[in-house]
Amino acid sequence: MTGEKMNTNRLILAGFLLCLLGLTIPHAQKEVFNSSPVPTGEVALQIDPLRNQLTLLIDGVAYKKYPIALGKPETPTPVGEWKVINKYKNWGAGFGTRWIGLDVPWGVYGIHGTNKPHSIGSDASHGCVRMLNRHVEQLYEWVKIGTPVSIVGHPLREPSLEPRRLAAGDSGSDVQLIQSRLRSGGFYNGECDGRFRLSTEQALKAFEKANRLPVDGVMSLHDYRAMGLME
Repeated sequence: MTGEKMNTNRLILAGFLLCLLGLTIPHAQKEVFNSSPVPTGEVALQIDPLRNQLTLLIDGVAYKKYPIALGKPETPTPVGEWKVINKYKNWGAGFGTRWIGLDVPWGVYGIHGTNKPHSIGSDASHGCVRMLNRHVEQLYEWVKIGTPVSIVGHPLREPSLEPRRLAAGDSGSDVQLIQSRLRSGGFYNGECDGRFRLSTEQALKAFEKANRLPVDGVMSLHDYRAMGLME
């Protein structure tokens, strides 16, 4: 066999092997890069802070998965069940090319693009969900006002982290949980809106006094333990 024929046969064999490899790539691994239209069905989003991953669900089944950046430990992404309330293109310099707003009651939070693509995969934001611009542009076309967004996790953060020290001016899912505990104990009668205002501080002081704790109106580890939120 001549050298020319051998090279041709090798090229054919290499192409055949690549085709086989392409056919055996699991569908789940190719979903992020699949540019086909979303099939008809109910769209929902699920965000997993432990994996820094956003999953697009169609009728409850995972269709695409995207890497994301989430809130820093001191400014966590709000855990809970939310809905999309607004959508904007080119909303601001730090928000990339698309903004998808959520109905979090204690602040402005959303899913958006970024001018810091190197942050994707880390905890780097002030609580919003960052995506690569090309990913959020794709998602933007499929998400509608009212689309449910589930951010899984515990209000008191990941198990490896201690709960935040909370005081007047703070906000978040953890504040909302504290308000709920204080209200169930008869110390708080305001709205559980996740905002640590004077009414929450006064309720916490009343709780601390009743439980013979330092009365400072600051949510510390001894307060979490007294509320049964930590061992």
